[in-house]
Amino acid sequence: MTDSPQDDLIAIGALTDTVPQSPPTSRARDIWDQFRKHKGAMLGLGFLVFITLAVVIGPWLWTVDPQKLDIRNKDMRPIYTAIWDSSAKTSWAKPLGSDQLGRDNLAQMIAGGRVSLAVGWAAMLLSLFIGTSIGVLAGYFKRVDGLLMRTTDLFLALPILPLLLLAVTLFRQPLREFAGSPEGGMFILIVTIIAITSWMPTARIVRGDILAIKEREFVLAARSIGTTNGKIIRRHLLPNVLSPIMVSAALGLATAIITESALSFLGVGFPSDYPTWGKMLADAVVRMERFPERVMLPGIAISLTVLSVNYLGDGLRDALDPRTRGR
Repeated sequence: MTDSPQDDLIAIGALTDTVPQSPPTSRARDIWDQFRKHKGAMLGLGFLVFITLAVVIGPWLWTVDPQKLDIRNKDMRPIYTAIWDSSAKTSWAKPLGSDQLGRDNLAQMIAGGRVSLAVGWAAMLLSLFIGTSIGVLAGYFKRVDGLLMRTTDLFLALPILPLLLLAVTLFRQPLREFAGSPEGGMFILIVTIIAITSWMPTARIVRGDILAIKEREFVLAARSIGTTNGKIIRRHLLPNVLSPIMVSAALGLATAIITESALSFLGVGFPSDYPTWGKMLADAVVRMERFPERVMLPGIAISLTVLSVNYLGDGLRDALDPRTRGR
């Protein structure tokens, strides 16, 4: 030690300066570091990026019209079927084959994926907005909690598929006239119906978290200094329910894709000449014995997309919720 207390403090400070200090990390970097440890989530993210780029950029790379009829080249097999069946009718001009009307399967897969992802994202965002808004209002304002939760219970008790079929039957024509095209009207109708019938789990989860968070010290302190309810909700409550909201978003996207595919499979979705994965699956089932690959192509696309979204939701949950880290 040195001769004076002041010299001791200087010496201690010098030693402290020599210790390497880890740079501070942002919350976004911390979330990303946790997210990339989840291998399934990373694989899911990679596949979603791939399928999104494929359906967005695909029409510029593969310029074949998905609705073009080519009867001369109908019922062509994918080129890989030639590996085990040398007599298969294949062509590099239609690498995934063609359907019973000669329409190119690759072009239909690209167009169908664009429809499924567009419907999924739009329905998920609308459902998330409705569910989060109702959950926050019910959890924060006690006077409307009972009414909103009983409304949520009512929607949960409704049979979803019959309701979807009834709504499509009743509102298909009015929305077609409103949008100016059958595809536009059906898009608005399907997105709205899926959102209206899928917001309830998000509302219940968000309400439960809001009920717990609104009694925390930082919320009570903000309320005591006169902070308005709107600012409390925006600055203190919503950031702290981000984890369940993101998980609900991932699950909602998967549910919306499956629901749209199911409606198209049942023949009550988009027009019959408009390609979607569900419509391709419905057409392929009829001739599954002769052309099994036609069922596999849209089926695998739907399954992998939904599986990737579910893994992505698991990764977001682990990254956003500190309680799940280190498991």
